[in-house]
Amino acid sequence: MAIIFEERLNYHPEDFKSYGTERIRKEFLVETIMDPGNIRLVYSHIERYITGGAFPVSEDLTLETVDALKAGYFLERRELGIINVGQTGSVTVDGTEYVLKYKEALYVGQGNREVIFRSANPAQPAKFYLNSAPAHKAYPIAHITLDKARVLKLGALETSNERQINQLIINQLVPTCQLQMGLTELKPGSVWNTMPPHTHSRRNEVYFYFEVPEGQAVCHFMGQPQETRHIWMKNEQAVLSPSWSIHSAAGTANYSFIWGMAGENLDYADMDAIKPGELR
Repeated sequence: MAIIFEERLNYHPEDFKSYGTERIRKEFLVETIMDPGNIRLVYSHIERYITGGAFPVSEDLTLETVDALKAGYFLERRELGIINVGQTGSVTVDGTEYVLKYKEALYVGQGNREVIFRSANPAQPAKFYLNSAPAHKAYPIAHITLDKARVLKLGALETSNERQINQLIINQLVPTCQLQMGLTELKPGSVWNTMPPHTHSRRNEVYFYFEVPEGQAVCHFMGQPQETRHIWMKNEQAVLSPSWSIHSAAGTANYSFIWGMAGENLDYADMDAIKPGELR
């Protein structure tokens, strides 16, 4: 087992205008999230947000601190959101085990010392997608199943964006310091997500695309509304979105994605909408 850690800096929108394909992919795309037998973490200086994955197979994986955090343990000054995108597994937090099935979530508050990931069956391993943000208050651990999610149904087949938004770690359900996470499922025949798009001047957002069929791809759009760029993405990859950037996508087939965000407030609807006709 290894914890593979990467650090990325902030980006100015004026500088971003000059980025080519390779630079955009290097700075914003997280190509490997799920690495069998390891924990991978990317620390972004945008809101001090950590994105990653824990992929236990035959051995348990323990979420340990890394030197860059300057902390005695990983959650000393952080909170953690976990969503299982694999087979059934468990997360043990300070001795208490929580069993997570496919698409179930677990919120772990600041101050919990030990977090251990385990697959119920090594032949059919769990895949735990992780998001973490700084925290300054301890909130209770919460296990959120899909039947407990706050569900929104948006879009339409006529506009190729009929989708169900499952709000999992959100302040109407789970008290947190700033972290919020959810899971959006596009219906068959729909390929557009987050359209019309928006920006968040008060928080960042990270998208993790999964359930992308074999041989298909997702084109993620980002940048300022009048200066957009794109990244072609494969299954189980993530993309970082600064506060000044839109975050929308279209796929060659329908797919699902997990959104995570942190910042100044917990108001899910706090966004600056952009009409499709205003994009360039």
